[in-house]
Amino acid sequence: MKKSISILITSLLLVSSGVFAQKQATKNPKLVVGIVVDQMRYDYLVRFQNKYGNDGFKRLLKDGFSLENAHYNYIPTYTAVGHTSIFTGTTPSNHGIIGNNWYDKYEQKSIYCVDDDKYATVGNNGDGGKKSPYRLVTTTVTDQLHLAQNMKGKTIGIAIKDRSAILPVGHTANAAYWFDGGSKGQWISSSYYMNELPNWVVDFNKAKKADFYLSKPWNTLYDIKTYTESIEDDNDFEATFKGEDKPVFPHNIPALRAANNDYSILKAIPAGNSFTTDFAKAAIIGEKLGASAHTDFLTLSYSSTDYVGHQFGVASKEIEDTYIRLDKDLADLFQFLDSKIGNGNYTVFLTADHAATQVPAYLQSVKIPGNYIQPAKFLNFLKEQTKKYFNSEELIENMSNFQIFLNKEKIKELKLDYETVAQTLANEAINYKGIYKTVTAKTMQTTMFTNGILNSLQNGYNQKYSGDVLLIPNPSTIIYPKKGTTHGSGYSYDTHVPIIFYGKGIKKGTSKKKYEIIDIAPTIANLLQIEFPNGTSGKIVTEVFK
Repeated sequence: MKKSISILITSLLLVSSGVFAQKQATKNPKLVVGIVVDQMRYDYLVRFQNKYGNDGFKRLLKDGFSLENAHYNYIPTYTAVGHTSIFTGTTPSNHGIIGNNWYDKYEQKSIYCVDDDKYATVGNNGDGGKKSPYRLVTTTVTDQLHLAQNMKGKTIGIAIKDRSAILPVGHTANAAYWFDGGSKGQWISSSYYMNELPNWVVDFNKAKKADFYLSKPWNTLYDIKTYTESIEDDNDFEATFKGEDKPVFPHNIPALRAANNDYSILKAIPAGNSFTTDFAKAAIIGEKLGASAHTDFLTLSYSSTDYVGHQFGVASKEIEDTYIRLDKDLADLFQFLDSKIGNGNYTVFLTADHAATQVPAYLQSVKIPGNYIQPAKFLNFLKEQTKKYFNSEELIENMSNFQIFLNKEKIKELKLDYETVAQTLANEAINYKGIYKTVTAKTMQTTMFTNGILNSLQNGYNQKYSGDVLLIPNPSTIIYPKKGTTHGSGYSYDTHVPIIFYGKGIKKGTSKKKYEIIDIAPTIANLLQIEFPNGTSGKIVTEVFK
């Protein structure tokens, strides 16, 4: 009798467990798509809204939930760091990706965030695929989804930039794909993920869509006279393609292609975003994403917006046209998801990896402060200080990303005190024109900054990898050529980005509360009812849920 009761109880538990699993599978979206627009300022949603159609950005805003006061909470606001922070739910102080490139004080050389010679290129015989996420020391929300589903379901990363494809999908991804430009013109991967490209990628590459997009000039989608949200087309603040006399429309892409590294010019025009959308759609079909009993995750980064922004600046007609065209690409993607996955069966979030400053030279022309720092001159100034105080010009090993790395062996050899050298440089660097704040590594380790720009600097400081003296420039003061612009600071023009949630499980609405980029990953994890990434320091945005 007892044995029969035991068998009955066990059977009921198994049935209820199966029902729960089935309900959870039904509750969760079939597919999550995390979209990152490289270098998208929040104000692009507003500035260009009259040029957008109803099915792209406006669809997300109308039927999704928009965080209007969302910011990055660390320095530096660079591409690799942004993509990593979005999907890990934490800052460089924890996840270890402190730049695109940075000085490795252990190897004593500059390194690139995803380079890894242990792996080979998959897709061609070049070196573009020798990559992996091994420098990332925490998990991503995509890793956690795999763990929660016993490695079932698929996670795929796609971007023109390798770092933007690799870092979001973490360590356990089924695949990451990026575009190899130059003479190659192919989507490739790394042997970290696979031994050969799937047939659908081979077929996509054979179709030569890149050549199609490079076969016609880049002109404005609408009459350029209607582009009243941007400054004059012919101005002194934009860089040209090689072979151009002026940075003006139309840009004769077929004629410029050879002088601009062949297929690589596709990265720097809005057609690169359309090309990325085409590949993402092919991936959804080829990998059968959203078709299994498990939740799949696609990370999709639009890189061309960053190349255009760097070259032409945030007030250019080129950037306006790029976002008008991206809006159409998004509409195309969403309609495709409706058709293949089913409206109501998928969840999307859209954000940016950073924003950007106005071209400082343009700001100067309208009497707004903006400036440039020349790194060679600044480094000479710092060496003058070490010569003055310590009778040596060999105490600085590297200066990059507004960080100074000291030569600790030389400091020991000269029997100097490391902390005295660091603090002296901090004290003197503050006197250099364009430098706003300076702090030492010791200050970062012994003082807790709870708000303001020093809090952002501290969130970006990694004790193991960061430099010995950290510098903050004045607002709109950059190390960059005088034509075009960049990003990387903790000021609002670099930190204020869109965050929009849309689709299954998400209600309609907006919020003006301040949220941080690191809040995305725990929010998505909570939606999926999975564990947070293991370094998470963000919070759940409860407002977005139905």
